[in-house]
Amino acid sequence: MDSACLKDLMCTRFAAIHPDMPVVEASSHLIKLEMLGSPVVDDTGTLVGWISERECLQAALQVVYHNQRVATVKDLMQSEVLTVSLEDDVLSLAQQMLAAKPKIYPVVDASNKVLGVISRRHILHMLDQKLAELCQKAG
Repeated sequence: MDSACLKDLMCTRFAAIHPDMPVVEASSHLIKLEMLGSPVVDDTGTLVGWISERECLQAALQVVYHNQRVATVKDLMQSEVLTVSLEDDVLSLAQQMLAAKPKIYPVVDASNKVLGVISRRHILHMLDQKLAELCQKAG
């Protein structure tokens, strides 16, 4: 089976999350784009971290139910982020995603600038299309 390339599968639309943004604002961006998480980038688009619904939920609970201060993204983001590049093999990435790895990865270039994101759903969609093609050929 021929493999698709990451560039064809990744989503280039992701939340524009910056480290100094309030977490509640980042949460709003994730909700609007229906994303589980998003890269955190500096002003040049370079990856500096990752924020997920989990961190946003934690901050929202503190604000709404405990009247605690509003955290910024840099207070809660993960700074160690697993990334992929356009040259990475899609099927190898799919195998990696079967383990206890992230569900979604930022796709970065050689200078660590975020080009997009790739998730399990993107790969599953591609595999579903491949399966449909195989079924058509067999039928």
